Amino acid sequence: MRITKFSTDDHLYMQVADGIEKMITDDTLKVGDKLPSVRVLSEEYGISMGTAFQAYYHLEGKGLIESRPKSGYYVRFNFKRFPDLPKVIQPEPITSEVSVKETIASIYGDIASHIKMNFAIAVPDASLLPTAKLNKSVMYALRKSKDHCIYYENTQGNIDLRKQIAKLAFNWGGKFKADDIIVTSGCLEAINLCLRAVTQPGDTVAVECPNYFGIYQSIESMGLKVVEISSDPANGFDIDCLVKSIEKFNIKACIVTPNFNNPLGNCMPEENKKRLVEVITKNNIVLIEDDIYGELYFGKSRPRTCKYYDTKGLVMHCSSLSKSLAPGYRIGWTIAGKFADDVKQIKRISDISSPSLTQAAMAHFLGNGRYEYHLKNLRKALHTQSLKYTQAIIQ
Repeated sequence: MRITKFSTDDHLYMQVADGIEKMITDDTLKVGDKLPSVRVLSEEYGISMGTAFQAYYHLEGKGLIESRPKSGYYVRFNFKRFPDLPKVIQPEPITSEVSVKETIASIYGDIASHIKMNFAIAVPDASLLPTAKLNKSVMYALRKSKDHCIYYENTQGNIDLRKQIAKLAFNWGGKFKADDIIVTSGCLEAINLCLRAVTQPGDTVAVECPNYFGIYQSIESMGLKVVEISSDPANGFDIDCLVKSIEKFNIKACIVTPNFNNPLGNCMPEENKKRLVEVITKNNIVLIEDDIYGELYFGKSRPRTCKYYDTKGLVMHCSSLSKSLAPGYRIGWTIAGKFADDVKQIKRISDISSPSLTQAAMAHFLGNGRYEYHLKNLRKALHTQSLKYTQAIIQ
């Protein structure tokens, strides 16, 4: 189990823990196998006893190993115990009107309630969010703004915030300027603006099935028709199904969550994202990409977006900070490609601009490097919780 070279990207105990976790995943270490003692682990890896303990504590927190009194540490869980994935849903190849008003009204009717756990809202628990540091950024914005953030912001958004969002795009290979970004009040507003910019009442929109109910709400409110495209639990959006639907219907836009779809949680392979962009480009169909969960990956690197493969400006990339940092601040954005001017005009008509204070505060928070540090801790916490829930369900 000796490691000859450590990376400088992670804490030492994390690198040791990741190595052991990989051996468990690869079945090199099987459920019930005894792990080396802390002293032996320290000697084998050339690390301190404290670092060895931290590595085991980390794996224990994930539920992968367990400590047995006076005996040591043992492998407790292996990902290969996962049950079979659910069957792919095959919606009828028809266009239809949408009606979800009553359902959504019942879900959102008590959205601000402080119940212990609200399964209708996909946001992190407040204990996982850097509240104190966010408060400092708000105070900084109030002190440093020449008008104390009391006046309208630019319709396109705070310039400093847009610069920071453009930097975030580097994580998935995007190369954009602040002028390419339009700040919105959350990701759903970004999707709404994009839909309004490229469709007219009666047009048909393709969506993956199952999907986030808010997407259906947007489609219904605009008088659009929907054709549902099947989605695979492992690979996501079924591109072959989309191609068949394009042959049958006049589809104007397609809405997809390629990275960690809600509710299935799948992540489209990179080759599928590239092919999807090729298909919509060939057929001159707009792709509205909901990438709101893209930063919450559990692996070593952030998955790319469909926008990365876009060469004609037909992909309208949408995201926000709601799922990763501050849901109530309502900071979202879109990189709308060739439709940017249309989106800005609709934004100007609908609400003039997004709130000044939260934009300035988020620009300060992101500009000080606090976001990436927070994301690293959040991903770790969410991954651990995900494993614990999975183990509880399986066992």
